[in-house]
This record gives sequence, C-alpha cells and structure tokens, in this order.
Amino acid sequence: MSFGAPNDPYGQPQNPQQGYGYPQQGQQPGYGYPQQGIPQQQGYGYPQQPGYGVQPPYANWGQRVLGTLVDMLVFAVPYVLVILGNGRASTLLVAVGAIALLAIAIWQLIQEGRTGQTIGKKALGIRLVRERDGQPLGIGMAFVRRIAHFLDSIACYVGWLWPLWDSKRQTFADKVCSSIVIKTQ
Repeated sequence: MSFGAPNDPYGQPQNPQQGYGYPQQGQQPGYGYPQQGIPQQQGYGYPQQPGYGVQPPYANWGQRVLGTLVDMLVFAVPYVLVILGNGRASTLLVAVGAIALLAIAIWQLIQEGRTGQTIGKKALGIRLVRERDGQPLGIGMAFVRRIAHFLDSIACYVGWLWPLWDSKRQTFADKVCSSIVIKTQ
C-alpha cells in the first residue's frame, strides 16, 4: 500500500522543498486558498487599538487640586451637619451627617472606579485611568489608590507635589497603582 513514492508509505514528497510550509507548484505562499485581496494582519507586538503609543493629555497639577477641592466641598455639607450636631448635642443631626458622609464617600469611590471620575474630576474635565490601557481602574484599585495616598503624605507631603515635575504627572499613589489622570476635554 503506497500513497506517494513506491518506498514511502506515508506519502511524503521526496523533495524536502515541497514539504509542510512550502508552497506547492502553482500555489501562492501561505495555507489553504490564495490570499489575494485580503489585507495582511499585523502580527504580535504591533498596536491593536488606534492611538496606541500616543501620549495622552495628562491633567496638570492645578486641575487635580481644583478637582480635589470640589470633592471636598461635596463632603462639607454633611460634615457641617455633624459639627453642628455635636455642638447642640443633637444625636439625630450627627447620625444623619455621618451616614451622609459615608454614603457620599462610597458613591464617589464607586464612580471613580467605574468611570474614572468623581464629581470634582467631572467638573474639571479630568479622569483617572489605568496607565497600560486607558480604562477606569475598577472599584478595588480605586480603593487601593485612596489608601496609597498615605504615601503622598508620609514624606512631608512631597508626593502630592510630585505631579508638578513628573513626566506623567503622577503622585506616589498613582505610581504604585499604575494609574494616570488625563484630560477628557
């Protein structure tokens, strides 16, 4: 039983140049049907999304500070309720203010994780994203980043000023979490 050459039971071609991966006579290089008219796809290591490798427009330090101040103003109203309640010994006012503070903090964290924007960031037209792909951090990493802001404060608050001279305008917390703050407008 022979399929190819008389002494080759497997039907392998006698010429090694016509084996697997080599074009047969009358065929174009490649596998299967001729590849005419089909654009070549880029291989591994090439950018897969438009604009990849282009430096994003980083938010400047002033925008970041103003966004934080707007966020602090959002917290100011419930905080004032807590302070006023303590002065008058009104347990209800303290409870309402404390619950409102907690609710706003959680809501801001969820918004920052899902969309990259808190109320302050949205007002200033900036957004927090992952450095590698420009997507929002996610709620868990947004929480880790908030905790990592401890690093910004520990060295005489130098971490908060770091975006003034950093090429990517990152704080220490941003560097630890691989996040950047970019302009959206």
